[in-house]
Amino acid sequence: MTTMKLPRETKLQMAASLQQFMEIEHGIELGQLAGEQFIEFIMKELSPYIYNEAIEDARVVIEQRMAATEEDLYALKKPLRLTRRR
Repeated sequence: MTTMKLPRETKLQMAASLQQFMEIEHGIELGQLAGEQFIEFIMKELSPYIYNEAIEDARVVIEQRMAATEEDLYALKKPLRLTRRR
């Protein structure tokens, strides 16, 4: 799996948010380049975990829909009348 690529605008917004967080919460000034590099590092490290969790969430939804579809199909079955031959 390749690392998820962010649009430049999104990466800049995330870097600015990270810079603000680091300044407020930790008193650390982070430059734009360092912020972008940190975002890239985090994306590289976390995206496989996030992706796998999203796949698991999708699997659960599909499993639920399949169960509902199976119930719907069963409900559509016509009752059979068994006639006795004499």
